[in-house]
Amino acid sequence: MANTDFLLQFQEFEDDQGFTENNQGATTVTIDDPIKSRKQRKATGTSFEEEDNDDKTELLSGEKKSPPFWTFEYYQTLFDVDSHQVKNRIVGSILPWPGKNFVEVYLRSNPDLYGPFWICATLVFVIAISGNMSSFLVNYGQPKFKYVPDFRKVTMAATAIYSYAWLVPLALWGFLTWRNTKITCLVSYSFMQILCVYGYSLSIYIPAVILWIIPSEGLRWCSIVVALCLSGSVLVMTFWPAIREDKPRITIAITSTIVILHALLAIGCKAFFFSTYELDHTEPLTTKAINNNSSINAN
Repeated sequence: MANTDFLLQFQEFEDDQGFTENNQGATTVTIDDPIKSRKQRKATGTSFEEEDNDDKTELLSGEKKSPPFWTFEYYQTLFDVDSHQVKNRIVGSILPWPGKNFVEVYLRSNPDLYGPFWICATLVFVIAISGNMSSFLVNYGQPKFKYVPDFRKVTMAATAIYSYAWLVPLALWGFLTWRNTKITCLVSYSFMQILCVYGYSLSIYIPAVILWIIPSEGLRWCSIVVALCLSGSVLVMTFWPAIREDKPRITIAITSTIVILHALLAIGCKAFFFSTYELDHTEPLTTKAINNNSSINAN
């Protein structure tokens, strides 16, 4: 009982120095005064509050300070996207909704190059493979036809697709930047945002090109019109806020140029890679013999 009463009583301890001298093996825990510790951090030059404030500002604004474009980290952020975001952006580029801007709804301040790069690569191989298959179906059954895969179509399709996906956005970005110096109230888009929009707008052409394998001109033109209306509407609605406050003739010129170039890409690929008549069919030998016999009898 004496030991129990001793444990229940409040004890006064010695000061830190005397306690540690008497108990060499004891472990001590120091609880700093928050005011004192803050003063010590300020004296040493470390300020955690400034770092916390910077992080809070970045989180609230939704934008982080991007690294310079010549660094690897800058391009790493352009491929930092998950499959769910890519799927939503593909669906958004195929199904235009009135009043919804592709950049504001799907991209915001996080454009990517992962989706546009693989969409263009897929479209290149689909054009080349479908073009070879279409050539085989058109000329199948001809006596002098021998099927040989044309691998040059891969190079030509890659040149056409990637040139369109890079040069047209670059030209549009330069023109919009120049117009922003004239009319400061216009909405501005970065080059990566415009490049991302054009890359995703080509996704609708992948199923359209697959349909071009069927040697039917009516089906091919129908698929071109449908794909052009869908993806062209997305492009026009996306860039409309950036050009609607400009002069009417400039607005009409930019809108027409966007639609015409988008249509020329599809029509050019269809005409070059999917021509219905790719082989000059010679007359059968029986027809030639009949013609020769008729000419001899006439003489």
